[in-house]
Amino acid sequence: MNPAAGSPRERALRHVGTLASGGPCDPRLRVTLNFHPDRPAGDRTVLEALAEEPVYRSQFVTGVSNGGLTAHPGGDRWRWESRLFGGAYDTAPARERPVYGALDFRRLPWGAAARFGSAHFRLAAGTLPRTTFCYPDSVCEPSDVGTWSRMSLVALAEAGGRDALDDYVEAQVHGEVRLDRDVEALVLDAGHRGTAVEEAARRLPCPVEWHPGFRLPVGELRRHRGYRGPEYVELGARIARGGVLDTRTLGEAARAGRHDPQALKKVWHCLARFGAPFPARNAAPAAARD
Repeated sequence: MNPAAGSPRERALRHVGTLASGGPCDPRLRVTLNFHPDRPAGDRTVLEALAEEPVYRSQFVTGVSNGGLTAHPGGDRWRWESRLFGGAYDTAPARERPVYGALDFRRLPWGAAARFGSAHFRLAAGTLPRTTFCYPDSVCEPSDVGTWSRMSLVALAEAGGRDALDDYVEAQVHGEVRLDRDVEALVLDAGHRGTAVEEAARRLPCPVEWHPGFRLPVGELRRHRGYRGPEYVELGARIARGGVLDTRTLGEAARAGRHDPQALKKVWHCLARFGAPFPARNAAPAAARD
């Protein structure tokens, strides 16, 4: 088949498929899309925006990311995608580009890549044939890639020994991700119960579930001054309420706009890394269903 034939999505899937190795993935596994539901998105929060238009968009469309902000022509994200997908999306409209998540092979209650947010969408099995994978994260420009039918990356990750926030198999979901068709559930941090986040979640066309949540006493936070830097530990301590830093409090600080979002991202890394029982290498409790 002519490698230039087909849509950008078809070319990308075909390109990765020629480079992947291994046997098929465990059909019980799912991809999760981690994100912060309470972060600003214009004059709304991310989840309020999704309630109005229930389609999960890439950073190329939204300009919002919990990682680096390089999704523009010539930017790092554009360059990494060009390499990973054989140039398939180089001239494609932004709306056609894939969205990013991770393969939840450890079945974590807070999703496969908490680095990128406290909440996650758990995608339905029907999205898996149009998903590609790499290990480690594409920011590392990895050479190891996979597809649903050719997956050797789980073994690499299990043997990788990376930090718990970085030890995920990245997933790229090609084609539109609709919340009414492609999502099994939205899973939220328990700290958002009874808040505007839950109210917005109830307007989505998918079930809502809960995980136990991220909570970190300030005393424990200060034990990890070297993780992202002492300045972020002290910022987290100032944000904390009653001596505890949690997801809800950090989100309120982000919406107040008094702190550098990139600094708050580092505080989140500390909370996500040490505010839950990482490393979770054994079976974790399932999220609570509503």
